[in-house]
Amino acid sequence: MNRVALKDCHDRIAQFVHNTPILTSSLINESLECQVFFKCENFQRAGAYKIRGATNAILELNREQQKKGVVTHSSGNFAQAVSLAAKSLGVPAHIVMPTSAPQVKKDGVIAYGGIIYECEPTVEARQSLADKIAKETGAAFLHPSNDLNVIIGQGTAAIELLEKQPDLNAIFCPVGGGGLIAGSSLSAKYFGKDCRVVGGEPFEADDAYRSLVSGKIEGNETVNTIADGLRTTLGDINFPIIKENVSKIVRVTEQEIVSAMRLVWERMKIIIEPSSAVAFAALIRDTGENPTDYQNKRIGIIISRG
Repeated sequence: MNRVALKDCHDRIAQFVHNTPILTSSLINESLECQVFFKCENFQRAGAYKIRGATNAILELNREQQKKGVVTHSSGNFAQAVSLAAKSLGVPAHIVMPTSAPQVKKDGVIAYGGIIYECEPTVEARQSLADKIAKETGAAFLHPSNDLNVIIGQGTAAIELLEKQPDLNAIFCPVGGGGLIAGSSLSAKYFGKDCRVVGGEPFEADDAYRSLVSGKIEGNETVNTIADGLRTTLGDINFPIIKENVSKIVRVTEQEIVSAMRLVWERMKIIIEPSSAVAFAALIRDTGENPTDYQNKRIGIIISRG
């Protein structure tokens, strides 16, 4: 992976995704004693950064593969992203969703033209059904976070952030399945100027933090967090990228997540979900614990979804 491959990806998907706005808040800057730039993927198509990776992964298939369609499993955001990306590209989309998935997200998949297949709410059931559909239809399987083409696509949000703010000292990302932070760390490596990447993760789903400590992929011991989009675990493709390029993972409490989310609502007048607020909560915690690391620095935050 290199700078050219990342730039080619950004150019490839540009006509199918939004170059989302970057917002700031004087009050937040003053309170944290640093300049904070929020890359607002809550304004992205389908409401989240995930359409970037979905679009790139589909575009990287040859025409014969595209005709057979794609299949993925997701409880919501990637399901909608794949459905919309596939619709934009004229590709059939088969979407495995657990019975526990919110109806509003199922409605979104249907509205975007995805075909839903329901399964029991376990990782094993999701993967088993997706494999069955792929075998029966010939559809290409797209993993929500552990697919290199998806990872590279997710990193394009950080490329756009660094194009507008090239002197960032750090970028904070939420960590769930690992696709966003892995892609963002590659973008920071090739497009930043000594720009660190820091992950934010709930204490209640801290597999990435423990994985970096142990040097191997760890599972979640609990997923009792309001940040439901971060309950997934890392994969064997994105973890080596994270291990090499991510500075650290900062864990946050449930109250810190809620407080960060409320602060964004109140001061920036935008609506984000708890999973998105985790990255901001991590910055708030780390500026409190390590203030000299951030004073007068320029910090980017990927607001991952609405």
